[in-house]
Amino acid sequence: MTTLLLVTAVAFANDGATGTILSDKAVLGLGGVLGVGLAAAGGGIGQGLIGSRAMEGIARNPSALDKIFTPMILTIAFVESLVIFTIVTIFLVK
Repeated sequence: MTTLLLVTAVAFANDGATGTILSDKAVLGLGGVLGVGLAAAGGGIGQGLIGSRAMEGIARNPSALDKIFTPMILTIAFVESLVIFTIVTIFLVK
């Protein structure tokens, strides 16, 4: 808890003569790093759940492999495209 308070004190510190300690570019960089991290974490969790549910369905009914595999690959590609769009957006904002 003490570390969190120290970090917020530094983040919100203001020097009257020179303006804020964190420039606009630094805040954009921090937001970009957090955005990419959250997108990657969310995409990884989503892809893991998609894969586990598909394998569970195939294990229950092996003859359904053809019906499950293609939609699974498409869904994983759509989830990955969201992560890629996030990364591209962050680079465009900078």
